[in-house]
Amino acid sequence: MKPIRLLSGFLTVGLWTMLSRIMGFTRDILIAGYLGAGPVAEAFLVAFSLPNMFRRFFAEGAFNTAFVPMFSKRLETDDAPQRFAQETFAGMAFLLALFTIAGVVAMPALVALMASGFVGDPRFDLAVVYGRLAFPYILFISLAALASGVLNATGRFTAAAAAPLLLNLIFILAIAIGAALARPPSVALGLGLEAPVGLNVGDALALAVPVAGLAQLALVWWAARRAGFSLRLSRPRLTPEMRRLAVVAGPAMLAGGVVQINLLVGRQVASFFEGAIAWLSYADRLYQLPLGVVGIAIGVVLLPDLSRRLGAGDDAGGQDALSRAAEVSMALTIPSAVALVVIPTPLVSVLFGRGAFDADDVAATALALAVYGLGLPAFVMQKVLQPVFFAREDTRTPFRFALIAMLVNAGLAIPLALTIGFLGAAIGTTVAAWVMVALLARGARRFGQVAQFDARCRRRMLRSTVAAAAMGFALWATSVMGAAFLGTPGLRYVALAFLVAIGMISYALAGQALGAFRLSEFRSNLSRSRR
Repeated sequence: MKPIRLLSGFLTVGLWTMLSRIMGFTRDILIAGYLGAGPVAEAFLVAFSLPNMFRRFFAEGAFNTAFVPMFSKRLETDDAPQRFAQETFAGMAFLLALFTIAGVVAMPALVALMASGFVGDPRFDLAVVYGRLAFPYILFISLAALASGVLNATGRFTAAAAAPLLLNLIFILAIAIGAALARPPSVALGLGLEAPVGLNVGDALALAVPVAGLAQLALVWWAARRAGFSLRLSRPRLTPEMRRLAVVAGPAMLAGGVVQINLLVGRQVASFFEGAIAWLSYADRLYQLPLGVVGIAIGVVLLPDLSRRLGAGDDAGGQDALSRAAEVSMALTIPSAVALVVIPTPLVSVLFGRGAFDADDVAATALALAVYGLGLPAFVMQKVLQPVFFAREDTRTPFRFALIAMLVNAGLAIPLALTIGFLGAAIGTTVAAWVMVALLARGARRFGQVAQFDARCRRRMLRSTVAAAAMGFALWATSVMGAAFLGTPGLRYVALAFLVAIGMISYALAGQALGAFRLSEFRSNLSRSRR
């Protein structure tokens, strides 16, 4: 098998993720326009967050952190990788089918756990209905994650990276259908909620969730089959390999669970403030763009690469891979964080400020976005540092660190909510992210050279920070001078595009001048990713 080129693989994943996130923005702009931050929006967002929460248990926990390193090593040594993948697919399909049935039955309890502020409110009944429609997504998307792990371990990133695009396309189609239907038999009628168009769109979105999951599974299953790995439903078997996977995956799932509890704390706090769940969700979508393009892409490509290098005893190569991943990710993440902090209001206003999403919604979402922006480098750096542990099949240490971060989050978010309101949830999440990074960096020292950033990486990260500060000043000055254009209907889209262009150009020039990066390196790796 040809060695994976780390940066070209990262660019492949990043470019597809960027396209998916752009379509995701289109989706969210439509949801905000039709549903605003009202009860239908909050009910759907809570319902959709339930399978997404458990997806991170199984997909990002068991599969990305446990299955991928074990499969990569078997692939490297030709130790029956097809059999291992097939046994894992069969076992997880069986367990996830049982879990899906249990989740649908227990949906009222799950909604109460996610948003207890909804209890006794029409939002609760609507969230339960939508949750039951959406929950089968967990079965399809988790199996899709396994097939994606097989593809990523073999250096085939395109299909897995493109799969999320299907979800956004199907959601956009569902919104169009829901908005076009005049008076469908909405499942929400009779719950005391108004805005029939909003109810139509909410119904269509809830029904679209499992359809999107099935479409993603079909795409990556087909790609895995073309790669020579045929995954099919069969009787599950508890082999020694499956027992070993369960031992490694257990702490990984718990670690993912702790991370989700962090989000759960935020949603619980927000559920007691009308509109707050929607505000935090829309802010989350904006900071998830750089996090998805950079952090997730780095994590997807770095983990199998590190696993193979460590399996071959190549510590120097492992350090180089880790350092280049950190260097590139921070070169892209730090300016993104600065932009979210400096110009949150223009971003939220132009992208979401229309229809049912009014000026108060814009202001609240912009505040949350600025706080999340402060934590963005930490969210991404976690994706860089965690593979150091996972590549050695050490999932227990990150679990302990995640548990500490969860306690920090809860210890901040709950008391802050009593004093400053819903924003306490965003502050708790951001501080907890930096605590997690500090713990991961300190814990990784025991692995020696391979877990240390080299001198070039440290030097370039510092210079990227200085260049981003210069970009931040340029963005602030331009936004002040162009405030009238940013608030003018019809012109505000052009004004925002111009503002973004100013940021990109100023950062590129400052970064090149300071030696934070070389634009020729990005061009070279981009050309490789297209080969």
